[in-house]
Amino acid sequence: MNAAENGLIPGAANSAGTKAYVARFAGTLADEHFSDFLNTRIKLSSLGVGTFPGGVDDVTDVAVAAIVARALQSGINVIDTGANYRFGRAGRAVGVGIAKAMAMAAGIQREEFFVVGKGGFLTFPDGRPEDPLTFFREEVVAKGLGKEEDLVQGVHCLSPEYVAWQLDTLRAQTGLETLDVFLVDQPEVHIPLIGKEQMYRKLIDVFTMLEAAVQANKIRYYGISTFNACRVETDNTLFQSLTSLIGLAEKAAGQGNRHHLRVVQLPFNALMPEAYTRFSQVTGQGNIGSTIQAAFQLKLTIMASHPLGKGLLAREEVPSLQEAMPELADAAQRAIQFVRSTPGIGVTLVGLSTPLHLADFLAVAKQPPLPRERYLAMFEKEQ
Repeated sequence: MNAAENGLIPGAANSAGTKAYVARFAGTLADEHFSDFLNTRIKLSSLGVGTFPGGVDDVTDVAVAAIVARALQSGINVIDTGANYRFGRAGRAVGVGIAKAMAMAAGIQREEFFVVGKGGFLTFPDGRPEDPLTFFREEVVAKGLGKEEDLVQGVHCLSPEYVAWQLDTLRAQTGLETLDVFLVDQPEVHIPLIGKEQMYRKLIDVFTMLEAAVQANKIRYYGISTFNACRVETDNTLFQSLTSLIGLAEKAAGQGNRHHLRVVQLPFNALMPEAYTRFSQVTGQGNIGSTIQAAFQLKLTIMASHPLGKGLLAREEVPSLQEAMPELADAAQRAIQFVRSTPGIGVTLVGLSTPLHLADFLAVAKQPPLPRERYLAMFEKEQ
């Protein structure tokens, strides 16, 4: 059954489409607001809409859909969501927002925007159950989507069948035949229980499924989303080597085939700068660098999450940021601009669920990223 018969929108972000999107905003947004998705000719906005936060209710669904639609019409062509976000409601809100943006006068075309999906954390459609293990046995094991040894902390399943189910669920919710990239969300949470080598074995199986999903036109690329793995010291058990990830992807793709691992998502903000300051990764050019530096040299695009530090940086000013960016209106704008201007970060994802926050977000988009020299001077002062 093809996409039209399924009611799904065909296509994916491509070079011509995203260049046309950039042209829509010539004269209103700085050229530097857009950058290349590494190793492709796809243009991505430096800011993207995240859909993790917000209440589990109809009001938030409507707000998120409106935010997605307005963002796509305002020079933001990256939208990020997860199968578990807001107990599975976020993906549907994204789908409504996309449909609105495409239906508007001079509507956005599918080839102009880039959608990121995630899987791994369990989707609890009716809220977190009192007994997660029973839920898992009934909704995952009994349906052949995973085994009990694939579950950790009662909330994360690293099985190819379950992640594939979440991928298909997001495709249906967003109304898209093809997601531009799909991320395995925080696979490192399995390491304390089963060890890194066993986690790698599971991750190869998931990557193999994702390579097949590329061939089936369900996704274009894949990657991982992390919280601790790319920020900790190399001797920390949770540390994740980018070159090891690429090695897993090469095995998953099979000998002689090109792998499709392209994205690493990680937290970055003024209080969590380790991905920029901690030299822990082999760069692929015979030296050691930060995660951000190594990713660039390895042709992996970095997408930064948590630019507002779970809201703290929207409420509390960082003195060096306030001094360096007096032209911006508030702490939230300065915190976002700091992350967005970091050399090597491709997209800064900002979780949004209220129109008030969208105003701050779009105000930053209208500013060019900070020049490198100005950024480095600010960063050094903060250190």
